Amino acid sequence: MAKVLFIVSGASYWVLKDGTRHATGYWAEEFANPYKILTGAGHEVVVATPNGVIPTVDMMSLRPEMVGGNDSALELEAVIRSAEVMRRPLRLSDIRLEDYDAVYLPGGHGPMSDLAWDADAGRLLTRQLTSGSPLFIVCHAPASMLATRIHGESPFKGFNVTCFTNEEEEGVGLASRAPWLLETDVREKVGVNFSRGPVWEPYMVEDRNLVTGQNPASAAVLGNRMLEILK
Repeated sequence: MAKVLFIVSGASYWVLKDGTRHATGYWAEEFANPYKILTGAGHEVVVATPNGVIPTVDMMSLRPEMVGGNDSALELEAVIRSAEVMRRPLRLSDIRLEDYDAVYLPGGHGPMSDLAWDADAGRLLTRQLTSGSPLFIVCHAPASMLATRIHGESPFKGFNVTCFTNEEEEGVGLASRAPWLLETDVREKVGVNFSRGPVWEPYMVEDRNLVTGQNPASAAVLGNRMLEILK
């Protein structure tokens, strides 16, 4: 069976343009759905965060109205509660990529606060991308691509990529308050070839060993694709 590294944000808030703190973390279904898919097939998941911080779930992502009902919310919460790996994460600085068969990054606004500037995250993503081994990134987690830049150049430049769109950011009411917009910056500062699907619908882009997903609904699609690749 395979061993998959989940690189998860350790942030619990995101500082907005006006200086206020917006409570955040990782998005529940973006962790829980791929975790359930992979562990259900017998694969091992290991979690790592900046400085080994225990990840914080964005409580908004457990609201029934955000996940299609009360049953779905309870199921996500149950998966997270059962995931002992989330309570004993490794430090990103201690990770040896050769120990893992694939790398996955869930989103939530957390990565906009920490992974986008984290040198260890940038180093690990660069090594995973250039190694040719599977790299899966969903929703806001492509913010971590910004940390791969050296002298303004990223190894992700020219890759076909999707991420949480500016339109979706407007839909959650944060576009006007955000200090920066993910879609804009991965286009302009990373130099990816960006594409997108309809808002809130699953959308996946695969380019060589890099697979990206647009939004929370795309996480299960990425999880299933990971399962296919790891077989």
